[in-house]
Amino acid sequence: MRFRPIAALSAAAVTALLLAGCASGPGPDAEASPDPTIADLCAAAVDPGAASDAVSVEGEVGEASTATFTAPLEIDQLQATVIEEGSGDPVESGDLVSYALSAFSAETGEELGTAGYSDAPLLPAQISPDNPIGQILGCATTGTRVVAAFPASDTNPGEVYIFDLLSVVPDHATGDDQDPVEGMPEVELDSENVPSVTLPEGDMPTEFEKATLKKGDGEVVETGDAVLVQYHGVSWNSGEVFDQSWGAQPFSFTTGSGVVQGFTDAVVGETVGSQVIAVLPPSVAYGEGEINDENLTGQTLVFIVDILAAQPQVTQ
Repeated sequence: MRFRPIAALSAAAVTALLLAGCASGPGPDAEASPDPTIADLCAAAVDPGAASDAVSVEGEVGEASTATFTAPLEIDQLQATVIEEGSGDPVESGDLVSYALSAFSAETGEELGTAGYSDAPLLPAQISPDNPIGQILGCATTGTRVVAAFPASDTNPGEVYIFDLLSVVPDHATGDDQDPVEGMPEVELDSENVPSVTLPEGDMPTEFEKATLKKGDGEVVETGDAVLVQYHGVSWNSGEVFDQSWGAQPFSFTTGSGVVQGFTDAVVGETVGSQVIAVLPPSVAYGEGEINDENLTGQTLVFIVDILAAQPQVTQ
């Protein structure tokens, strides 16, 4: 996905553009991305320029800011100027980062909006040299503030963003372990927190079931929320792993749309930081019918889901 400046800033638009890749949902067609840890994130950072250097910023990191510059601001290429360095650790390629921003028109200097602050949180993004977050922030330390100047394109005018790098977010569930539920598949985690599943003997369940394996202390996920998760999917019919986000990148979706019903049911009512196991019969998975591996029709599925973050539904 190639980044374009956002003409009408909204949390949904920012998330869609900057999450850079979480497009394929739970199912047999999700593709793993290359291991991002081998890339040089520091070298990926774009250089400052006359446009980004010309912007004066007021406000504290972590709070919506104001930008002052002489408009119209001439921007010939993407530029980024660090205006305040944080005191945290440098981020690494593949990290999930929490960020916030304020956006301004390069033509008029008018504020277009803010996102990611306490009143409008954004889902964390996986930072890498190949996506806009990595190219703007590089290997910055948490607490860093950067001015990014975007040139006009065929579809969007030039814009100025003030980015705040807030924190690094765990890439796995961190909640407290819960007692196992009798009859549910057993789950083990390896040293990288990647799950594996052992199915119990006996008949496959015919009804949706779920259990909380780790209980997080974050916000409760509600229908309509955007959610960022790690997942591991196993077919009860074959015992094989058919898909997972582990080894690729976390998956984002909006509860109630874009995924099978059982996947939404697995996370709604749970808290951020939790790990959930859910058993999905065909009625809430990929439908009844002749069992096949191509589209998982007729199969009963088991998902292990780590809930990393949630973004409340935007109300007008």
